[in-house]
Amino acid sequence: MSTHIAAASGEIAETVLLPGDPLRAEWIAKTYLDDVTCYSQVRNMLGFTGTYRGERISVQGTGMGQPSISIYVHELLAEYGAKTLVRVGSCGGLLADVAIRDLVVGISAATDSSMNALRFEGFHYAPTADFSLVRAYVEKAEAAGARYHVGQIFSTDVFYHDRPELRDRLTQYGVLAVEMEAAALYTLAAKFDARAMAVCTVSDNLVTGEETSADERERTFAEMVELALDAVSA
Repeated sequence: MSTHIAAASGEIAETVLLPGDPLRAEWIAKTYLDDVTCYSQVRNMLGFTGTYRGERISVQGTGMGQPSISIYVHELLAEYGAKTLVRVGSCGGLLADVAIRDLVVGISAATDSSMNALRFEGFHYAPTADFSLVRAYVEKAEAAGARYHVGQIFSTDVFYHDRPELRDRLTQYGVLAVEMEAAALYTLAAKFDARAMAVCTVSDNLVTGEETSADERERTFAEMVELALDAVSA
């Protein structure tokens, strides 16, 4: 049992999906997994384990932002032996053709967070996804006819930013989308020799101003999760 996850040894699978919202974790587990058990309710950050097509899968809520996801990912890797971690969340498109409801697979994650600046003492570490996971997800997305993009994403520590011109600079350099967790996830996975990938549904586009409704986000979120489950259980 770790500080923030109240699971006993063996209760968490080696493969874990990571939605930010704990209620989304519950929805994923109850919608897609068989023989589901809830292994943690600490701080209402719910975690579940079940099976998907015979494969043991866990789903753990992480909260919002890199400090929050870092707590849960560190404990999953260091204390529960997780080997494959997939973030399933939402993002804002930074390019005009990264349309709402599209899927974005982050092959790498730039960030404005100071976490890695402190960790690497001046070196500019480039957090990246596991290629085998990215390839498996893209294959499933293509087979399903889903609209997807693969490239660099931006993990920010600031949701309401005082300097929107910096967002325009990211657009100039081809960054696909902005979210708040992937850079920390990729860094910790590298430290613990694990596989990680972040996949996000585009909920709004910061260039065109388009945005999805709550119902649309829910439907597209389902497609993203189904593809993630298929990719990790292939």
